[in-house]
Amino acid sequence: MRVLIDGDGCPVVNDALALCRRFGVPCLIFCDTAHELQREDAETVVVSKGADSADFALVNRVEPGDVVVTQDYGLAAMCLSRQAAVLNQDGRRYTEENIDGLLYTRYLGGKVRRGGGRLKGPPKRKPSQTEAFRIALHQLLEECR
Repeated sequence: MRVLIDGDGCPVVNDALALCRRFGVPCLIFCDTAHELQREDAETVVVSKGADSADFALVNRVEPGDVVVTQDYGLAAMCLSRQAAVLNQDGRRYTEENIDGLLYTRYLGGKVRRGGGRLKGPPKRKPSQTEAFRIALHQLLEECR
């Protein structure tokens, strides 16, 4: 088991790394050259800048039993199909039961934006969201031991 992090815009990299160290689990961070992250105790995979380039690099390396951290529904769906456990940065677990609805919501949002509409962005991140992530990742690492 490894933890693979979609590093582009991920606010919980340090929290995930701390738990990986505690559990002795290897961690890989995937990012493109525009969002390069280097952290001690993690392998960083840097790919060329481009639409979804880090996502495709991650999905090509994910194996059954790995844990993936991403806020991207499309990447989450691809990782689920490869039998990985997937969490978002707020501790929400993506599953076969909820991914179709999330992808449909993403599709509708894209349709609105393509039509010239605007959608409200996410609210400012709260400490409780980071704590929920820590708890969820801890539980997932315990389950996967």
